[in-house]
Amino acid sequence: MAIRWTFDDIPDLTGRTAVVTGATSGLGLVVAQQLAAHGADVIAGVRDPAKATRVAPGLEARRVDLADLDSVGAFAGGLHRDGRVVDLLVNNAGIGGHQGRRLSPQGIEMQFATNFLGHFALTGRLLDLIRDGGRVVHVGSNLYRHFPVELPLDDLAAERSYSPSRAYVASKLANLLFGLELDRRLRRAGRPVRSLVAHPGLARTALNSDVGQPALRATMAVLNALISRPAERAAIPLLFAATDPAAHGGVFIGPRNRRWDDRVHLDRVVAPANDPALADQLWERAQDWAGVGYPPDLRS
Repeated sequence: MAIRWTFDDIPDLTGRTAVVTGATSGLGLVVAQQLAAHGADVIAGVRDPAKATRVAPGLEARRVDLADLDSVGAFAGGLHRDGRVVDLLVNNAGIGGHQGRRLSPQGIEMQFATNFLGHFALTGRLLDLIRDGGRVVHVGSNLYRHFPVELPLDDLAAERSYSPSRAYVASKLANLLFGLELDRRLRRAGRPVRSLVAHPGLARTALNSDVGQPALRATMAVLNALISRPAERAAIPLLFAATDPAAHGGVFIGPRNRRWDDRVHLDRVVAPANDPALADQLWERAQDWAGVGYPPDLRS
């Protein structure tokens, strides 16, 4: 299914509060600015609040480092103390592995810690603040279809082997598994909150241009020339997932590779992202890794 959709289709968001991670550049900045332009109060969860204030003065910037579970806890705790309620959580922040293998403060490979586990922890800690009718949007990658990887369930620090590209795809696959599993559990529990997964295609952002390996850099240069989209266009599927009444869970929302085709496609999820057993295993492990217990009605 394909839907023609633009920023003009974003409904009036007056009175709604959105939390957007990674909102100082790229996709996150576009998403945050568009939500604010359509009336939402936007809380930018960022590593550098001063930068967020410079690039997007209308946003409320709060510090959070998604790679650090203590920082995630502090950010969520601040929203609880301030009595904030949330209508929309966009788990957008992400990094690539261009600087080689690095570990988070908790000793977890940095891409998996930032792209997936920090957002798993953040979602669990903010779930009780999300109002009825609210949404959680997870950002994945369609690379999972083309580059088979295994989740690092028994090697969180990537000590046995490390590949920047495999680690990135694994972290995005984990986001997809988590987003779909959260949707299943929310619906099973009868909760009026949606969990949706979206991807931007190949976005022309710093994450995809800052590639250290020469061969990969050359490949990315070709792909950027052929199929990449600027952040303003690549953000369309994320904003559709976040705001459109027709958006729903259980599908992967994103573009096709034809860069002139800006329609939003609701695609079927394929293996291994459609494996409920793998998603359940990841969920249970992630609760232990993150030290976050989801509510009883969302447990297996």
